[in-house]
Amino acid sequence: MSEQSTSRDTGAVENTVTPAKDTVTVERAAAESGGGGGGLMSGSFGRNLGLVVALLLICAAGVITAGDRFASVDNLLTVLRFASALGVVAIGMTFVITGGGIDLSVGAIVALCSVWATTFATQSMATDFHWIVMVFAALAVGAGCGLVNGVLIAYGKVVPFITTLAMLAAARGLAEIISERRTQIVTVDGFKVFFSADVFGVPLLVIIFALVAIAGWVLLNRTTFGRRTLAVGGNPEAARLAGINVNRHTVMLYVLVGLCCGLAALMLVSRTTTGSSTHGTLWELDAIAAVVIGGTLLTGGRGTIVGTVVGVLIFATLGNVFTLNNQDTSTQAVAKGLIIVVAVLLQQRLARNANST
Repeated sequence: MSEQSTSRDTGAVENTVTPAKDTVTVERAAAESGGGGGGLMSGSFGRNLGLVVALLLICAAGVITAGDRFASVDNLLTVLRFASALGVVAIGMTFVITGGGIDLSVGAIVALCSVWATTFATQSMATDFHWIVMVFAALAVGAGCGLVNGVLIAYGKVVPFITTLAMLAAARGLAEIISERRTQIVTVDGFKVFFSADVFGVPLLVIIFALVAIAGWVLLNRTTFGRRTLAVGGNPEAARLAGINVNRHTVMLYVLVGLCCGLAALMLVSRTTTGSSTHGTLWELDAIAAVVIGGTLLTGGRGTIVGTVVGVLIFATLGNVFTLNNQDTSTQAVAKGLIIVVAVLLQQRLARNANST
C-alpha cells in the first residue's frame, strides 16, 4: 500500500509540474521561431539590414534634393522629435500585433489623453499641486482605454478589429465632447519647461523615445512576458494548453499599448503646447505601417522592436524629404501606401521561403 500511494503521489507531482514544463517549452519554441531562422541574412539581422539600407537611400535622396537643408543637425533633430511620439505608439503596437491582435484606436486614445490632461480642471490641479497630475491623467486614461479593449477582446470574445474600431469612434467622440471641439492651451509652466528641455543638446522627447525602445526590446526579447507574447501570437491554443493564461496576457498587451498612447499624448502636448481632439489623426495607420515595415508579422508570432524603430524613422525621414521639396501630403500618402504594399509582399515571400526550407 505504501508503495502504491507513493507512486500515486509521485504521479500527482509530475502532473502538476508538467504544465510549467510545457509553458517553458512553448515559450522557448516561440522565441526561436520569432527570431527567424534559415541563415543570418534571412533572419532578423537580414531584415533589419535591409531597413537600414532603405533608410540610408532615403537620406541620400534628401541630401541630393535638399542639400544642406536636409543634412543639417537641426533638421536631424526635427525628424527625431517628430518621430518620437508616433514611435512610442508604434512600440506598443508591436506588442499587440506580435500577440496576434490589432489596435485601430491608438490615434483616438492619444487625442482623448491629450484632451483629458489639458482640461481646465486637470491643469488647475496641476497648478495647485504639481504638473505630474497631467502625466498621471494621460497615463490613466490611456491604460483605462486599453483595459476596456483588452477585456472585450479577451473575455467578451469580440474581434479585435471591431472592438478597437468602436473604441476609435468612442474615444474620438468623447475627446470632442470634453473639449467642445476647441484647442486647449497648456498653461502649466512646469510641464512645458520639463518636456521642452534638452540633455546635451538632444531633446528630451527623443530621449524618452530611445528609453521606451530599449525597454520594449528588453521586454520582448529578454523576459517571460515577451516569450509569452510570441507564444500567444504564434498559436494561442497551444499556449493555453501549455498553461499560459492567454486571456490575461491579451488584456495586459492592450493595457500596455494604452500606456504608450498616454505617454505619446504627453509628448505631443508638450511639443504643440495644446490638447486637441484632432491629435493623433490617422496615427493608427502610421503605427501599423511602421510595425509592418519593420518586419513584425500581421498574423502574430514574430515581432521586432528594432525593425519598428527603423520603420518609424523611414516614414519620418520620407515625410521630411517630401516637405523640404514642397511636395503635398497627398503625394506622401501615395508613397506611404506603396511602401506598405511592397513590405507586405516581401513579408509573404520571406514566409514562403522560410516554410519551404
